[in-house]
Amino acid sequence: MNESVEDMSCHRWFLPRLLLLLALVGCASQLHPCDSNIDAAKSGALQEDVGAEGEVESPSEKMRSLDELLLFFPTRFPDGDWEPQNIEFEDVWFETEDGTILHGWFCPCESPRATIVFAHGNAGNLSHRAGMLEVLQTRMQASVLIFDYRGYGRSDGTPTAKGVIEDGRAALAFLLEHTGKNASEIVLLGRSLGGAVAVQLAASSQPRALILESTFSSMRDIAEFHYGKLGWIVPKQKLDSTEHLPRYHGRLLQSHGSVDGTIPISSARKLFGIANEPKRFFTVEGGDHNDFPTEPYLKVLEAFVTSCAGSIELGQ
Repeated sequence: MNESVEDMSCHRWFLPRLLLLLALVGCASQLHPCDSNIDAAKSGALQEDVGAEGEVESPSEKMRSLDELLLFFPTRFPDGDWEPQNIEFEDVWFETEDGTILHGWFCPCESPRATIVFAHGNAGNLSHRAGMLEVLQTRMQASVLIFDYRGYGRSDGTPTAKGVIEDGRAALAFLLEHTGKNASEIVLLGRSLGGAVAVQLAASSQPRALILESTFSSMRDIAEFHYGKLGWIVPKQKLDSTEHLPRYHGRLLQSHGSVDGTIPISSARKLFGIANEPKRFFTVEGGDHNDFPTEPYLKVLEAFVTSCAGSIELGQ
């Protein structure tokens, strides 16, 4: 059974860690802004991304900006389920432009409807997403590459906002080489934090389709929603999907829970509002941030994935 984690754990741990850091420097006025999802069983909740309270940062972590210390909550190997029984996968390794070695799972499907790059949320590791990988590989009949950002799972390095975007680029480049496909044949799927990664990849690579689940308009917006004036800690341009999404011209499916207490649906709708057509927004009624996808949403997702193979039109 998979270990349970919670998505966007900055929501739960942001304020306590923030107060600790402020105490260490004396007071907030002395600080200046830097410029710089485990799947449960299908009948249970999808709970991604939890941080460990009281984690001690390594020397390399101390080089990150303050907001990044509050954002990333990786779980390192061997924690997690690294031998899931319900999916077919192979371990893959690839290198980023800055020389960081990343680990991923390539989950192949014979005669796939779609080939997907899956960017997960801000905590745990890829082994915690086995339940969703099973849905994509079996029900959706898709081949999937899921990868761990630097510092997560078996990947080297320390996570940063700039780094995870570079990791996404390396993952896409690897998949194209591994499958012999072009970027225009790939579907990008980003959940929560991974949505920001997927949006930037989509803007630069123009994939066949983009799927965004429970993601945000920008990290500054989320920080201001939860912590008001303390939101200045997050630089305005950091992980700002509203800056990049207008440059993507392709099919978009975006979904969000109506009662998401971590990333408000208003943030998702703000992002959707600036997206180009064709696009569809699906509201998961009664859905919170870490709930496993509902059957109504899975039906919409399946139709969308099928549309990527040219079988039906978006919106049917």
